[in-house]
Amino acid sequence: MHYSFTIIIPVYNEAENLLRVEEAILDYLKIASAKTSILFVNDGSTDQSFQLIKDICIRNDVFNFISLKKNRGLSAALKAGFDAVESDLIGYVDSDLQTSPKDFNLLLEHIDDYQLITGVRVHRKDSFTKNMSSKIANFIRRAFTKDGMDDTGCPLKIIHTDYAKRIPMFKGLHRFLPAMILLQEGRIKQVPVQHFPRVAGKTKFGLRNRIFGPLTDCFAYLWMKRKYINYHIDKRS
Repeated sequence: MHYSFTIIIPVYNEAENLLRVEEAILDYLKIASAKTSILFVNDGSTDQSFQLIKDICIRNDVFNFISLKKNRGLSAALKAGFDAVESDLIGYVDSDLQTSPKDFNLLLEHIDDYQLITGVRVHRKDSFTKNMSSKIANFIRRAFTKDGMDDTGCPLKIIHTDYAKRIPMFKGLHRFLPAMILLQEGRIKQVPVQHFPRVAGKTKFGLRNRIFGPLTDCFAYLWMKRKYINYHIDKRS
């Protein structure tokens, strides 16, 4: 069966959330505005996540998975998903369900005119420290990338697959997806989406990798921007 839209769900030790993820995705599929499949990317989980993923995929034909041998981080999990997807569009949502899959329909409304649509989390339900560190990190990234995005860390995005596959991923680059689409001369847009508190599991990002890691990654991005190869084929035989 041909799907036009594949939602990637990276998973690292989220066993407490996965049954909720299954329920939320199945609810979304009832109203999805595109023919949609689901791809779990198990990022070397050490809890019961992988077994739960396999069980979910057995129960539901629309769910599939790939599993990384070792934990390699969010950027690696997304890269593995980008490489595996064959549909025209790729979506991404975190398995903590702090954003709603139903909001993919809001993003899909604009995808014909843009190469990447990202959510902007309004009325965020995180702690003061997490909110402030995210604001600082976004300010730093925006100053370096000039991408105009207010919330590049929002885990709800849709990208045209051909653009996603051309992103030269490195560790930490998940924070720069809009900027990497701009390097390909693509168009990007942000759309307000819902945000919810985390009700189970533990966050994988702290103050150190929310601010200091992205700061050093900004210099890597600037190097890549100077060296990035971009071309368009004019004619072929």
